[in-house]
Amino acid sequence: MQRRQIHQGLFIIGLALSLTACFNEPDFPNSPEIEYKEVTPPFFIPGGTGIGQAARDSVIITIGFKDGDGDLGDNIPLDTATQNRYLRNGNWGNYRIRTFKVVRGQEQEVQLTENNFLVFPRLTREGQKGPIEGTLEFRQIYFYTSASRKYPVRFRIQIRDRALNVSNEIETDTVSVPLLEQ
Repeated sequence: MQRRQIHQGLFIIGLALSLTACFNEPDFPNSPEIEYKEVTPPFFIPGGTGIGQAARDSVIITIGFKDGDGDLGDNIPLDTATQNRYLRNGNWGNYRIRTFKVVRGQEQEVQLTENNFLVFPRLTREGQKGPIEGTLEFRQIYFYTSASRKYPVRFRIQIRDRALNVSNEIETDTVSVPLLEQ
């Protein structure tokens, strides 16, 4: 009886060890890497009554990410020192999105104030280290006004980690959204 329990115990330990050996930790670089997943076609939201209820388009940009040390995202709200550190190093947060409208076949960068300083929340718990991967979604709203016109646009995106390592830059497909005439 005791011999059988020892054999069962050794079998369970051997099985556990062989299963954990199957899960190798990925080997990602410490600088983040991103890849373009998709940009949803604009979803029209009709206007309602009241202030701020204008008709608008909603666009969701989805990117994939990999990071070797898992230091993506930050505590929200940012403390002043952290915000100043980002601003001193490129004048952007940890998520950078640049918008380019296409006019007569030429791309023109559009400065959107809502994209000046973007930050996404911490993706790992405090003190947790190690490789991570996943997806980030960014939702942008574009309002229809009497001073706006629909343009085809593309987005160029980068992220950076808390050590200020910057990812590669990706570009989305083209979608049409309302932009203010400039």
